Amino acid sequence: MIEVVILAAGEGKRMNSSAPKVLQPVGGQPMLCHLTETARSLGPDAIHVVVGAGGDQVEAALAEEACRFAVQSERLGTGHAALQALPQIDPEARVLILPGDMPLIRADTLKHLLDSPAELALLSFLAEDPTGYGRVLRDESGQVCAIREHKDASEAERAVGEVNSGVICARAADWTDWLARVGADNAQGEYYLTDCIALAVADGRSVEAVVAADADELLGANDRAQLAQLEAIFQQRARRSLMAAGVTLLAPETVQIRGVVECGRDVVLDAQVTLEGQVRLGEGVTIGQGCVVRDSELAPGSRLEPYCVVEGVRSTGPCSVGPFARLRPGTQLAAGVKIGNFVEVKKARFAAGAKASHLSYVGDAQVGERANLGAGTITCNYDGANKHHTEIGADAFIGSNSALVAPVSIGAEATIGAGSVIGKDAPAAQLTLTRSRQRSIADWQRPRKKS
Repeated sequence: MIEVVILAAGEGKRMNSSAPKVLQPVGGQPMLCHLTETARSLGPDAIHVVVGAGGDQVEAALAEEACRFAVQSERLGTGHAALQALPQIDPEARVLILPGDMPLIRADTLKHLLDSPAELALLSFLAEDPTGYGRVLRDESGQVCAIREHKDASEAERAVGEVNSGVICARAADWTDWLARVGADNAQGEYYLTDCIALAVADGRSVEAVVAADADELLGANDRAQLAQLEAIFQQRARRSLMAAGVTLLAPETVQIRGVVECGRDVVLDAQVTLEGQVRLGEGVTIGQGCVVRDSELAPGSRLEPYCVVEGVRSTGPCSVGPFARLRPGTQLAAGVKIGNFVEVKKARFAAGAKASHLSYVGDAQVGERANLGAGTITCNYDGANKHHTEIGADAFIGSNSALVAPVSIGAEATIGAGSVIGKDAPAAQLTLTRSRQRSIADWQRPRKKS
């Protein structure tokens, strides 16, 4: 039986933010959410989150996850924080305790720790600069004997390069026993979780520090600079994962991944592409420079030209978008659709082969197969209070600079004359236009500036 306790009560004052530290984003989602996702992959019987400052925000962020919450009303240290969750946990359960600001840790690393037969096992790493970390102290035989927090360490102890990550595991009943004996006689005046190591050693219990192979996994963040460091590591890891899956990144260091991205083979991402939320790119998709793709699915062979913003879009066949197009939520594109430059689409379905090649707005509409919307076409979908639907039939041709005032239907193979304002249904296979007769005034004089 394994239960996980995540310590998420810290205020994170150095972040200078209205949000708790654990909710600061890395890779497009809060650090805490990365951690709960990793913890859940271990198959624990329960995940407990200890909250404090900003607890309501933390609980709201985890509202869709089956977490149990404990409150640390006073900031009295990590030992005191862990103690708040223990009453909810089976005494015989093995309890894995994690800091809430460790978004990069991998499940395999935690599994390796849980494989330790020691009665108390902790994750350590070798730090290039150990300043601020608790030092892992070992005796002459190499056995762990204590952890000394940086502020309480002697000069000799501060020279130790092996440091505590804050990830530690033991039986719940043992945690309860040890924490009852931990004191606050230290530089911080706090109850340190790490003091349990010396108590376990004194009790003759087996203690092991498992040295992590990748120290970057165990990094946390106390300020914006450290948060940026975590972001850089996350991005590097995400880019490498995409390239390993067969994705070409033309300028890898400029591509940003801020969510969960699935790509087929031979996808090409140009410079300065940003992928956010849930994104699925089919085989052979090409994303041009400067595009933002958010919560969208693009079918194999689709192409985004440079500087498009695509959100909540689904294509069911290869299509072409842009450059400089904006596709908003609810847009669906079938095979052969072309959305050109400076076109905005919202909650509209384009059937196979339909086109809106330039300078148009199409909202709340159904566009039939092979329909062609000329430059400047607008579906006037909003009457100031409600949205209305426009239906455009297959093979319809909408002349340039036309306004279709919804609700309205354009029949199959209908032609709308350029410059028309259409407020009534246009019949199929006919020319419909609303235009005043052209006149030329021979003796008209152009106004001139007064001298």
